[in-house]
Amino acid sequence: MESINWRGVDLNLLIAFAALMETRSVTKAAEKLSIGQSAMSHNLSRLRTLINDPLFERRGHHMVATDKAKELAPVIEQVLQLITSEILQPKAFNPEADRSTIRIGLTDYAELLFAPVLFDAILSQAPNCQLSFHKVDRHNYQAMMEDQDIDLVIGSMNQLPRELDGQYLYTEDHVCLFDSQATGLSAPIDLARYIQTPQALVTPDGKLASAVDQQLRAQGVSRHVAVGSGNFLTIRHLLSGRNLLCVVSTLMARITLFNDDLTQCPPPVSIPDFDIRMIWRKRNASHPRLTWLRQCVGQTVKNQVTHLRQQPPPET
Repeated sequence: MESINWRGVDLNLLIAFAALMETRSVTKAAEKLSIGQSAMSHNLSRLRTLINDPLFERRGHHMVATDKAKELAPVIEQVLQLITSEILQPKAFNPEADRSTIRIGLTDYAELLFAPVLFDAILSQAPNCQLSFHKVDRHNYQAMMEDQDIDLVIGSMNQLPRELDGQYLYTEDHVCLFDSQATGLSAPIDLARYIQTPQALVTPDGKLASAVDQQLRAQGVSRHVAVGSGNFLTIRHLLSGRNLLCVVSTLMARITLFNDDLTQCPPPVSIPDFDIRMIWRKRNASHPRLTWLRQCVGQTVKNQVTHLRQQPPPET
């Protein structure tokens, strides 16, 4: 490898060689490649130096290939075909033939809402692949994408770093969720009953306060957060049969994993909506596999959101 003059290796020389083999004429090869005859003669000279063989000898109006040229012809043709089909014009991605591992990063919220439908959609198109879900949050998703080689992330992440790109999927809002019998509450609830009821908090970072508490303090009131958990399933189980209230995203309240009888109603405080995005690394954005995956995941998420929003809330 070290003895090869790689600076003298030029893909155009292989193309020139193939044209000479086909036409057996410097003039016709130059016309075929739309270059000047002097440029083609220069390419032939460089080829002879690189290969250390005359390659072609003039006999009358034709160029006769040497034995070395004849040996190289099928190899060079194969190299050019490989470069064309695998690099310059790669085959379209075929999900049915894919056997890779697809890695998707999901927040706790996104995993509950979308993991089952993503499994169904992806495996229906790519039945031979493996699907791996990774739990991420807004603090660790960047590192997780690199460390775990995650293809896509779904969550509420804003202000993406320059090496990532994203696509808006939908906007989520909030409802109050509670057990009417255990709390004695009925919908709708006013601010007074809201702050008097012990509250549960979905808290990915472990903090037992949120922007709601700042808003309440501005109004001269406060609430009592009795329990917090980073897992929505835990909070949902706690709400049944207990004097607890929790503000959750509307779609989370509507998933049909539970046989509980919790009540939903609008919160009596203003809670900002949040956007859900799909995020990927820019350096892989044009890869056919990721292009297919983005289309599949994006459409599946939007279909699931539409389905959940069409579900009627529980009777209040």
